[in-house]
Amino acid sequence: MEELFGKIPISQTLSQKIERKIEEAIRQKKLVPGAKLPSERELCESFAVSRTALREALRRLSARGLISVRKGSGMFVSEIKTEDAIKSLNLYYDLKFDTNLISQIIEVRRLFEPEIARLASQNHAREDLDLLRENLLELINCDPDNTQMEVDLINRFHMNLSKATGNPIIMITMEPIYTLLPRMRNLIYGNIEGEKEYTVRLQQKILDAVELRDGQKAWQYSVELLERNMDVYNRYFKN
Repeated sequence: MEELFGKIPISQTLSQKIERKIEEAIRQKKLVPGAKLPSERELCESFAVSRTALREALRRLSARGLISVRKGSGMFVSEIKTEDAIKSLNLYYDLKFDTNLISQIIEVRRLFEPEIARLASQNHAREDLDLLRENLLELINCDPDNTQMEVDLINRFHMNLSKATGNPIIMITMEPIYTLLPRMRNLIYGNIEGEKEYTVRLQQKILDAVELRDGQKAWQYSVELLERNMDVYNRYFKN
């Protein structure tokens, strides 16, 4: 334990240095998810610090989700889940949401989504196609007065297409962006005649291309849909 948690130089902020030392051990997998940390007394002795400094460091690590404290059991390295990463990005986008963020999100989607459609064409399973078809059918039959349901279904199509790639990193990257889509669509497209029909037509073309494993066509239709999104933003909302 002496090798893992050495003494902290007095010139440094103790709680911050303790936090960084423990975080570094977790990042380097010297402390793996589920591992139990030494007791407070043992950590204080290893770091040669006071309990006050140690507890402040542990409090910050716990707040960041790196460790968890189980009453009566001790302190453990947390299991880092996909949902945790997504929640952090969701919070960031929520706090940053404005007209500038809308254009930036569309630009990011323009970079990623055509390649997502191409990859989904290669990697999808039969159940992915079933889910996308069901999703699109619900959108077609959605009550035109239920705008919220409509935008949720449009959002779900893109999320399901990302899942069809079979790459979990894509989901971590894109799901926080897709979570914003209902808000963006309500702001931009809610009162624009014919947008639902246009979106349905392009999503159907993307789905058909994915089913045929035609990655180039799926890429092309995805580009067309996103260029339409940017055009609508520029014409109706930017100014």
